Amino acid sequence: MNFASSPTSTSLILLFFFPLILSAQELTTHFEMNPNETVTYEEGLEYWEKLSTVFPQVVIDSVGTTDIGKPLHLVMLSEEGLQSVDQFADSSKPLLFINNAIHPGEPCGVDATMLFARDILQDDKKKKWLEEVNIVAIPFYNVGGVLNRNSTTRTNQNGPKEYGFRGNAKNLDLNRDFIKADSKNAQSFNQLFAALQPDIFVDNHTTNGADYQYAMTLISSLPQHYQQPLRDTFTEHLIPYLYMNMARKYEMAPYVNSIGMTPFDGIAHFNDLPRYSMGYASLHNALSFTPEAHMLKSYEERVYSTYELLNYITSWIHQWGKELLMAKERSEKVFQEYENEYVLEWQIDTTAFSTLQFKGFEAQQKESKISGKERLYYDQNKPVTKEIKFYDRYQPLVSVQKPKAYLIPQAYTGVIDRLKWNGVELTYLQKDEQKSVQAYKILDFETVQQPYENHYLHTSVNVEKFELMKQFYKGDVLVNVNQPAAKYILETLEPQGKDSFFAWNFFDGVLQQKEYFSPYLFEDEAAELLLKHPEWEEELEQKKANDPEFAENSFAQLYFIYKKSDHYEPTHNIYPVYRIE
Repeated sequence: MNFASSPTSTSLILLFFFPLILSAQELTTHFEMNPNETVTYEEGLEYWEKLSTVFPQVVIDSVGTTDIGKPLHLVMLSEEGLQSVDQFADSSKPLLFINNAIHPGEPCGVDATMLFARDILQDDKKKKWLEEVNIVAIPFYNVGGVLNRNSTTRTNQNGPKEYGFRGNAKNLDLNRDFIKADSKNAQSFNQLFAALQPDIFVDNHTTNGADYQYAMTLISSLPQHYQQPLRDTFTEHLIPYLYMNMARKYEMAPYVNSIGMTPFDGIAHFNDLPRYSMGYASLHNALSFTPEAHMLKSYEERVYSTYELLNYITSWIHQWGKELLMAKERSEKVFQEYENEYVLEWQIDTTAFSTLQFKGFEAQQKESKISGKERLYYDQNKPVTKEIKFYDRYQPLVSVQKPKAYLIPQAYTGVIDRLKWNGVELTYLQKDEQKSVQAYKILDFETVQQPYENHYLHTSVNVEKFELMKQFYKGDVLVNVNQPAAKYILETLEPQGKDSFFAWNFFDGVLQQKEYFSPYLFEDEAAELLLKHPEWEEELEQKKANDPEFAENSFAQLYFIYKKSDHYEPTHNIYPVYRIE
């Protein structure tokens, strides 16, 4: 995708010679005039165009398409008035990337980002932030969901008056689509993110669930996703800075991911898998956050708490951006040169926890008017502060040794395209040749019984590694791991990854056997094979003795022999991405 397109904003002549045509009243947002309303798609784009007309630091451009057929827009703020994604990508300043309306029923970020950008441009103190920080924001990511406007689908939410729908034009939840990229939205986003390589990513949301006193809770990406010193920059510097400063007006708590009936039973750090925006961002070494404003607070309070958090994130980058960039560079070097093992799956450590003072409401039981049974409710007239456990540590569960490279047959265009979209450097074989590689045999896996986001997701994948000499062809793809996109490569190409391309069904063809046998014809050959291979007969008899169901199944016994014979196809259950050590 070429991002060097012309901005849709007014010409630079107008930008520089008429910067203050509009009055302060005309720069007032729809939300400020109507605190329980969020802008429509058209109103939002109109406002951003207005800002770009007034301020030369603002550019709004289309950077791809979406499933609804409308463009994906990007707002870009820089002191120099940079004009394109390519110029932002080439800048040496740290980059903050803000995403809004991935779930359009949770539009706090849409309105907060408008306030945030305008105030940076109007406030002399905040405007200095742009001396050290570049900012980009997607005003509406799930455009189809934004246009599907209603007032009912967020069943228990306290405002706004109207909002969008969670599903996009294909009824996909886009916050599960960052790896599989079924939507045009995600395909555009992948290419945009890879081009920009932001340093901090924020995806604005509204939370469901328990009732408590906080207007804002925060998910931060698992620290284990990052190497030192970036991990310490994240956990010891940036995150404490945000909590300390948010306490001035909107005291904040970690995202309330309860492990029991109520938060007072303890909460756990959310495991941001790569399917989610935060986990995806961390594969590109961007420090990532999901602000979760509380649905039961007023819409006005939710917007302003989101606004404050965006301000403090930007303030921190302004002060510490250079240190952030140095930490990121050193951490990427550590990963490439010193870490030979990559963790594909993390498991929460239930034996380790920190504690925090949690401000909630007393949780009680009363009789349900529907069922007559006991039901939970929170008494907002009884605020309470209690010390609770915060399970914030994860341990490696599945890991692999990093290979030197992977080889992918050119037939798997869907996989190859997604690698390209994410900035992965590919090399194409120039001739047919045999290569010694490592392969995986898929021994076992589980598959969900109901469709999950347009797929039947595989989990609990068990593999066996073996060596083979494999024929490859001109045009097949070599993917070296020693490159900036290494984490994305490992996460998607190792089949045991929770969000690998194997998990998302890109390689299901190898799981289906293509050739079988006629039992009545194979009977005689099977008997001859047992005579030639007495060790097979010994295994067969042992299995019959240990497995009564197998002993009664004549086809299963023939199939046991068939799988050991030369007739059994060598591609069945062989994962078709090959490792070079």
